[in-house]
Amino acid sequence: MAYTVLGMLIVLAVLIGIGVLSGRKVQDSGDFLTGGGKASSFLVCGAIMGSLVSSQATIGTAQLAFHYGLAAWWFTLGSGIGCLILALGYVRPLRRSGCVTELQIISREYGAGAGSLSSVLNAVGIFISVLAQVVACTGLITILLPQIPMAIVVLLTIAIMCIYVIFGGTWGASIGGAVKLLLLYGAAILCMAYVLIAAGGFQGLYDQLVRLLAETDLGMSQELAGGLNNLETTQDVSQRFFSLVARGAAKDIGSGISLLLGVLSTQTYAQAVWSAQSDRKARRGALLSACLIPPIGVAGICIGLFMRTHYLTQMEVDVLTSLGANVPDLPVLASTIQVFPSFVLNHLPPLIAGIILGTLFLTVIGGGAGLSLGMATIMLKDIYKRVTNRINSPAKELAVVRVTIGVILLAAGVIAIAVPESTINDLGFLSMGLRGTVVFLPLSCALWLKGRIAPVCILVSIVLAPVAVLVGNWMTLPFDALFLGMLVSLACCVVGWVLGRNAGRSRRI
Repeated sequence: MAYTVLGMLIVLAVLIGIGVLSGRKVQDSGDFLTGGGKASSFLVCGAIMGSLVSSQATIGTAQLAFHYGLAAWWFTLGSGIGCLILALGYVRPLRRSGCVTELQIISREYGAGAGSLSSVLNAVGIFISVLAQVVACTGLITILLPQIPMAIVVLLTIAIMCIYVIFGGTWGASIGGAVKLLLLYGAAILCMAYVLIAAGGFQGLYDQLVRLLAETDLGMSQELAGGLNNLETTQDVSQRFFSLVARGAAKDIGSGISLLLGVLSTQTYAQAVWSAQSDRKARRGALLSACLIPPIGVAGICIGLFMRTHYLTQMEVDVLTSLGANVPDLPVLASTIQVFPSFVLNHLPPLIAGIILGTLFLTVIGGGAGLSLGMATIMLKDIYKRVTNRINSPAKELAVVRVTIGVILLAAGVIAIAVPESTINDLGFLSMGLRGTVVFLPLSCALWLKGRIAPVCILVSIVLAPVAVLVGNWMTLPFDALFLGMLVSLACCVVGWVLGRNAGRSRRI
C-alpha cells in the first residue's frame, strides 16, 4: 500500500504544480477564460479531453461494461463523434461569432429572454455533470481510505479541483488536460494489455463469460440480483456483452446522441475552441480529440469484462444464498463503481497501481474542474453581467469567476454526500441530454439561419424541450428521453421558421 500511495502522490504533485504554474500565465479574465487565444492544437485537445474524458469515460464505462459489455462504448464513441462534428462544422462559425459563450450567440439572435433562460438551464445541466465528477472522486478516495469521514473526503475533493482550475483557468485546464491525456493513454494501454494477456484475448474473455454465466445459477439469477435479463444460453451472453445495443437500440443509440449533442452544446468545449491561436489549430485540436477519445472506452470495456469474469457483486451473493444456489468462489464487490479501481489495486504492481489510480483521480478532477470553469463563465458573462454593472473591470471579472468556481464545487460537494454512487452514469447522460435540448438547435439556428426563426418559438423551445427530457426520464419510455426533448425542440424551430417566413412576406407586401 505504501508504494500505491507513493504513486498517487507523484501524480497529485504534478497536478498541483500544473495549477500553480499555469496561474502565472493569467494576467486578466481573458487569459483565465480563453487562455488569451494562444493555445496550440495539442492544448485545445487537452482542454476538451480534460473535461470530456472524466468519470463516465473511465470508471463509468468499466462499471457499465461489467453489466453490458460493448454497449458501454457509447459514452466515448458519442463523445468522439461529437468532437468530429465540432471540428468540421462548428469551429469556424463559433470563432467568427465574436462571442465568448455559446449563449451570447443565442441571446444576440433571439433576445435577452432566450439568452438568460438558456443560461440558467444550461448551467443546471453542467452542474449535474460536475456533481457526477465529485461523486466519482469521493468514491475513489473512500475505496483507498475508507476510514476517513465523508465530509473530509468531499472537502479534499473540492480543494484539489479548485487548485486544478482556479489559479490557471483555461490555461490550467488545457495543460492539465494534456498531461492527463498522456498519463491516461499509458494507463489504458497497460490495463488493456494485462487483460488480454491474462484472459487469452477476446476469445478467452468470451469463453470465461460463458462458463460463469450461461445456464448457471449465477446467470439464471440476474433478474433478481440486478434487474437484468437472465442468461439462459450462450447466445444470451453474446447478446448482452458483445452488442452495441444490448440495452435496446433506442436506449443505447440515444445515449450516444446525447453525448454528441452535449459536446456541441457545452460551454467548456466551445471555450477550448476559442482558446486556440487560429481556426486551423482549433479544428486540429477537436479532430485529435475525436480520434483519441473512443479507444479509451475500449480499454474500459476490457476491464469491465475481465472483472465480470473474476468478481461477484454483493447483491448476487445475497440472492444466490437466499435461493440456496451455488455461490462461485470469487471475490465480492460491494458496488460496481469499484470495478475499475479494484482492478487496478488487485491486479497490478503497487507503484504502477498508484500511478494509474492517481491518473484516474486526475481524470475525474479535471472533468469536474473544467466543467465548473465553463459553468462559471456562463454565470459571469450571461447572468451576473445582465443584472449588475459593478463587474466593470478585468480584475473584478477574474475575482468573480474564481469565487463562482469555488461556490459551484462547494455546492456539488454538499449534494454529493446525499447522492448514491450508482447514479454516476445516469447523471452524465441526463446532464448531456439537458444541455443538448436547451442549446443545440437554438445555437445552430442562430449560426446558420440568422433572421429566419421567430424568437418567441426559440424561447418556447428552451422551456419545453428540457421539460420533455425530465418527464421522459420519469416515465417508462421505449426510447431515450432525449429523443422526446429533441422532437419538441425541432417542432418549435420548424414553427418558428414558418412564422419567420410569414413575417418576412408581410414586411415585403
